[in-house]
Amino acid sequence: MSALSIGPYTLPNRLILAPMAGVTDQPFRQLCRRLGAGMVVSEMVTSDVRLWNTRKSSLRMIHSGDPEPRSVQIAGGDPQMLAEAARANVQLGAQIIDINMGCPAKKVCNKAAGSALLKDQPLVQAILEAVVAAVDVPVTLKIRTGWDRQNKNGVEVARIAEQCGIVALAVHGRTRADLYTGEAEYDTIAAIKQAVSIPVLANGDIDSPEKAAHVLAATGADGLLIGRAAQGRPWIFREIEHYLRTGAHCPAPALAEIERILLEHLAALHAFYGDVMGVRIARKHVGWYLATLPGAREFRAQFNRLDSQEAQCASVRQFFGERYNDEKEAAA
Repeated sequence: MSALSIGPYTLPNRLILAPMAGVTDQPFRQLCRRLGAGMVVSEMVTSDVRLWNTRKSSLRMIHSGDPEPRSVQIAGGDPQMLAEAARANVQLGAQIIDINMGCPAKKVCNKAAGSALLKDQPLVQAILEAVVAAVDVPVTLKIRTGWDRQNKNGVEVARIAEQCGIVALAVHGRTRADLYTGEAEYDTIAAIKQAVSIPVLANGDIDSPEKAAHVLAATGADGLLIGRAAQGRPWIFREIEHYLRTGAHCPAPALAEIERILLEHLAALHAFYGDVMGVRIARKHVGWYLATLPGAREFRAQFNRLDSQEAQCASVRQFFGERYNDEKEAAA
């Protein structure tokens, strides 16, 4: 695999953890990096500086201790506010600023941010020019293929981005109207890749080593952004990296390793958020980790009633202990 560079940073591989609101917090970013991601991107930070004093926003802006290069995603629809947000995040330690024009969520699009911006190409240009001029770190952009199937302007937006000084472009292979349904359109990503000379990163439905290899071949992309497939499966980066490098599968993680990773993740969540919030946020992550294991649904129902770190960790240990016994009995 050839190296991927973003601005002055050469990444160890071409696999990037996609920013996901409510998921890619600092504990999860550090875990994915340790398990093979070449770069990780923070949760989306609003460009409205007036909202930054909320607990939620302030936790999203802790960049110290993050693996380098530290990429922080900002969202908004006003060029000057986005420029100010970019400057503020650089002062807090961001080394790459990523602009979100890919999020399809209604609450983001209704504020003329995220993928809603794709409707207004002059505004796209004004935003990109303002942010690139505001900071002396690389600026990247995340887009979709267009607003809806009739208005696929990803190629035009990509050309605008390159002209404005964007150093890399991530493309989710769906339109805003598609949300997360249907098949990702890799042909449009391929067309965007052909239209510009900056690195293009493909995103959408990359959930296995084989799919990763297929998407790279189909799009000609320089790298891959992996989002939902990493939820509860942060070792997917290690698996894809190994497959792309060797053409062979590395062994799936044993139960003991999954238990260790999950307990480390729980401890990091509690340390980062404190007890009350840590307990709540741990619930969704634990649900993702165990989703494919037998007995997970019954376990989740009782796990979601627990209200302390000690109880959560003990419960996870008990769950895996029962699985080890099942394995032993099956092998006997």
